[in-house]
This record gives sequence, structure tokens and C-alpha cells, in this order.
Amino acid sequence: MGMRTLFSGGRVYLDGRFQEGDLLVEDGRIAAFGDLPRAGIPVKDLGGRMLVPGFLDLHTHGGDGVDVNAATADDLGKIGRFFARHGTTGWLCSILTDTREQTLWCISQARAAMVRPVDGAQLLGIHLEGPFLSHEYKGAMPEHLLRRGDVKLFHQYQQAAQGAIRYMTVSPEVEGVADLIAALAGQVAIAIGHSGADYETSIRAIEAGAACCTHTFNAMGLFHQHRPGIMGAVLERPVYCEAICDGRHLHPGAVRMLLACKGWDKVVAVTDSIQAAGLPDGHYKLGVNDVVVEDGDAKLAGSGVRAGSTLTTGQALKNLVQFTGVSVARVLPLLTSNPARLAGLSYRKGSIAPGKDADLVVLDEELNVKETYVAGRCVYAGD
Repeated sequence: MGMRTLFSGGRVYLDGRFQEGDLLVEDGRIAAFGDLPRAGIPVKDLGGRMLVPGFLDLHTHGGDGVDVNAATADDLGKIGRFFARHGTTGWLCSILTDTREQTLWCISQARAAMVRPVDGAQLLGIHLEGPFLSHEYKGAMPEHLLRRGDVKLFHQYQQAAQGAIRYMTVSPEVEGVADLIAALAGQVAIAIGHSGADYETSIRAIEAGAACCTHTFNAMGLFHQHRPGIMGAVLERPVYCEAICDGRHLHPGAVRMLLACKGWDKVVAVTDSIQAAGLPDGHYKLGVNDVVVEDGDAKLAGSGVRAGSTLTTGQALKNLVQFTGVSVARVLPLLTSNPARLAGLSYRKGSIAPGKDADLVVLDEELNVKETYVAGRCVYAGD
């Protein structure tokens, strides 16, 4: 017999609702739920608290002083430990548009971090944000490094990553990107964003296999009744939509509108956090950019353009409950099962079910993260 733990005396989030019962974890996986025998099994008493699936963050550039584009494998581990304190159990590191050499270096560090023993949130793969992005809606992307769609370059990156690139953001209107989406749609989850694409171009990208929209409403052409644009296309079609729910990138009303348009199964809460997450106001980096954080709001030093966030997944959960006025049970899929499906990980992540990884979070009544478990091991236990 391997390592076994029985979580008891709490409310377990199962099949979209909280249920009372015992949860048995065996060898890092969920084994059973119900009224279970306890003989010889260590019991973890939840004291009436909630036990929920670990949060998945598919779009983040760092935290706790570490910037993904400059992060060694050790640094990526530091980000993971920081994330675990906020309920994240799995994440993709988002590599911002950079030089070919630096991108390959980032990929090599991510690969190294992925095979290490986990002592925080688990690095599950890579999100490439660029370099096939538009100049007009570049946001914090260094303009001179943006390029036309290039399938060969992607394959080079994916080969170096040994298949670990799970997610990529592209702009549909950029030359060569339409062909790139058609060629890669089955191999990697493709998101469209950083884009002023018109409606027709965006619809073609979706029909070719684009699966998501990157930080919906941010760094993109907005809706007009005669020119619905990329925003109209992603709201209409059944793609996933990322949302940065920090109260700054999106007005709470915009979050409610997105949910009303898309349904609760198609919105993916992301942090898009930068190295300043968890740290005081001051001067930071995002890739090659200098960023100034004032009152927790991150902006490019030169232009004042918003540059990522200082959000955590734990705070996003609280914000979403506050913005929508619905139960935490309704909100949880935005941080768990929805991102798992988008990233092709739902066979083992994103929900509590027999056979799935025991990636779990204990929440109190105020939705504070009390404990975080990855593969059944406690990686964070209270401050």
C-alpha cells in the first residue's frame, strides 16, 4: 500500500455542488468518495471547511519577484510555491514575445522545472504569448520582435519543448497566421487575441480551429454594431474566453456580460500576473519591459499601457463571487474544470473524481486558502 489519506468532516465539491462525505486519496490520486471505512488510514479532519479542486492558471508571467522570461528552473519552482499559497495547483508559464534565443532558453528552463519533484503548484506546460501578434494591439509585446506566422518556428519551439507547449496566442489578421492555425489546431490549443482582426477574419480563425480568446476585451478591437470585429466573433461562437477578474482589466459588469453571452462553461479565469504579484508597489520587469506598479496596478513605464496584473487565483475566486453575486459552487469551474478542458488536461485535472490527480484546496467560509495539496501531498498549510 502506498500513501493514503482520508479527508473527512468537510464539504467536498463534487459534480458541481458541495457534498458531505469522506474523500480517500491513494498514491496521489482520488480513490473514492462516500461513507468510507477508516481502519488504519490517516484522517485529515477538515473541520467543516470546503474541499475543492486545485485552481489552474493557464496565463501568467510570474509572481513573487520572478519573471517567466528571465526565470531559471529554480525560479519557476519559486513561482510554483507562491502560487500554491493562493490555491493554484497547476499552471502554464506564459512566455512573452522575445528573441528566438531567449525563447528557447525559457523553454529549456520550463522543461527542466517540469520534471523536478513538485513542492508547489505544478508546472504543466508552456503558453506562448506571441511572437505571431499584431503591431496595433501589441500591449506589452516588444514591437521589433513581433513576426508573421511561421509554422516552422513553432515546430522548432515545440521540438525543444518536447511537446510541452500546450497553448499559444496568435493574432488572426497577421500574415501567415491563418495557415498556422489550420496547420496546428489539432496539436496545441490556439487562442486569438492582441488583435484588431475584423469579424470575418476572426470567424475564419475559429472555424480553422482556434479554441479560445486571450484576455477577452483587453488588447483587442472592440465591438461595433456594423463591425462586430474579433470581439463579436468570440462572443458569438462557442470558443472559450479568458477573463482577468482583478476589477481593473474588466469592469464587474463586463464580467457579468461575458458570462451571460458565453455561459459558465466557456469562461476561463486567468491571472495574467507578473513578477509583482504578491509584492509591494514599485518597479518591475515583464519580459524586456520596465513596469511600474502603483496601488497594485501594473503599467508600462513609458506609455502607461496596462501590463499584466498582480492578481492571484485565490483573489480571482473572491472577486468573481463578489462580481456575480452567485455561489462559490457556480464560480469554481472558471478556475478548475474550464481551464482543464481548454488545455487538454481534464482527463486528470480540474475536478474531484475517482482516478484524477489529488490536486486539492481547503477553503474557509471567507474563501481564504487554508491548505493546498498537489498529488495528495500538502504543499501549503496556512500562514
